[in-house]
Amino acid sequence: MTDRRDQCGMLAMLIGDGRPVLAFVGLALMLCGSFALFQSATGDFLPHDVNYLGLTPKQLCGMHQCRVVHFMFHDRVAFGGALIALGLVYVWLAEVPLRSGESWAWWAIAVSGILGFASFFTCLGYGYFDLWHGVATVLVLAGFIVGLTRSRSAAWPWPAWKLFNRSNEYRGRLPLLLTAFGLCLGGLTICIVGATCVFVPQDLNFMGVTASELHAINPRLVPLIAHDRASFGGVLMSCGVAWLFCVWCGKPSRSLWHVLCGSGAIGFASAIGVHLIVGYIDFVHLGPAMLGSALFVVGIWLSFEPMCSTPKSVVKEIAQ
Repeated sequence: MTDRRDQCGMLAMLIGDGRPVLAFVGLALMLCGSFALFQSATGDFLPHDVNYLGLTPKQLCGMHQCRVVHFMFHDRVAFGGALIALGLVYVWLAEVPLRSGESWAWWAIAVSGILGFASFFTCLGYGYFDLWHGVATVLVLAGFIVGLTRSRSAAWPWPAWKLFNRSNEYRGRLPLLLTAFGLCLGGLTICIVGATCVFVPQDLNFMGVTASELHAINPRLVPLIAHDRASFGGVLMSCGVAWLFCVWCGKPSRSLWHVLCGSGAIGFASAIGVHLIVGYIDFVHLGPAMLGSALFVVGIWLSFEPMCSTPKSVVKEIAQ
């Protein structure tokens, strides 16, 4: 008997019902985030950054005790960690709840992705277009659209009842929800700051410069930093929205706990750890991230048993 898949084209087989493409989008985000971390660890700018500025990191590092360069890398490391965290959540959404036909997972990817891609335009507010970022965004956006379109049948019915569903209650859910809400609020705030004033007072104190002095060093420096800030804010907000869907609508399970634990650990470790590495230790600036990480740890610790313990019914089935 001939398998129906043999009658499909190669591309159609790879795309399938859209889930493989959405999982690939998640993997692509994780790859981009890993590259951002690697690039920052090498201490180099991307070629188009150097061409745009007309300065190398070494030349810029000779000014203000290298604080400006350290500040730029601190944004890029946090951005890379957030990308990896978001990609990990997308892979889980595509391979677990969406595979089971849970419509909320489709909406989690759709809503968080639309917000994330829309935030790309905030990067253009100061006139800097990152070619590599732009090309990567277009390619990932293409996969995002194809994946959502092919899997659109899973979007219905709209999971409105989940908004009032209390059956998914478990220990640790509240702090995890607060963590997700904090990620959304923090990402939105960083997006707004990146598209408007760019810096908060603590940023300028760390670098030991004023905004006008940065303009004097190089008039293209602030637009480049604004681009990095807005990019990070957009990804953080997108990750927060995806987390909200997962924590509120997701069924407590070992895999959900693993993905929340893994993505949260990567995101918070990158965002907080890089501050310690570059010496940007300001408790007002780090306060929200520290509070978020504390809520995350409490939520993960409290939810471990209800999510990861094997139900008695399963134990009995295995014993039989």
